[in-house]
Amino acid sequence: MLNPRKSFLPHKGGDTTYSIEYPNEHTTMLTTLEDLVPEILARAAGTPRLIVAIAGPPGSGKSTASASLCAAINLREADAAVVVPMDGFHLDNAILDALDLRKRKGSPPTFDVAGFEVLLRRLRETREDVVIPLFDRKLDLARAGAGIVKADQRILLVEGNYLLLNQPPWDRLAPLFDLTIFLDVDRLELENRLVQRWLAHGHNVGSAQARALSNDMPNAELVLEESRAADYTVKN
Repeated sequence: MLNPRKSFLPHKGGDTTYSIEYPNEHTTMLTTLEDLVPEILARAAGTPRLIVAIAGPPGSGKSTASASLCAAINLREADAAVVVPMDGFHLDNAILDALDLRKRKGSPPTFDVAGFEVLLRRLRETREDVVIPLFDRKLDLARAGAGIVKADQRILLVEGNYLLLNQPPWDRLAPLFDLTIFLDVDRLELENRLVQRWLAHGHNVGSAQARALSNDMPNAELVLEESRAADYTVKN
């Protein structure tokens, strides 16, 4: 699969956006996610609920970017948007240990993708308050019932590594998204961010580098190489 995110030249013009096209591939480059606020609000006006996917490799800043976009939307229309993180569907460490997957935590097999799909379908099809799980980084586990999507919140910003992964079973998620966004980061910058993340968790330099290179970067490469083209791409 030809991935346009690997092939574009740096934009030297003054326009906010530009496009890159290949056979069966198209994405529009944006300077910031906030540039999408008018389009998201316009699309949401024509549908009971708009589901936006915000994907990208680990370390691409999805959580921060999603929260910022959510705040920007809610400044225009109070409490219209909410963030729904994929990370709430991490398998518990006890299950990962039983499956010998603890060292691969964060890779595709370590998520309950079927449960995540069920939640997205429920959010798409129903108009009621829905309780959702959230991942607690301090506890390193998913907490059931830690978040809520209100019945009147019409714009759902779903964020996660593998939302656009073009491999089963993740590819079943594609029809559930009305708009897709990919956060792209240079590989060297990704590696640095991932090492810094482990350092912030108390690991020494050697341990932080080992964790980043043995698991995080392979996951990042998978996302960069095997994700379907998004409607919009932001260098983050």
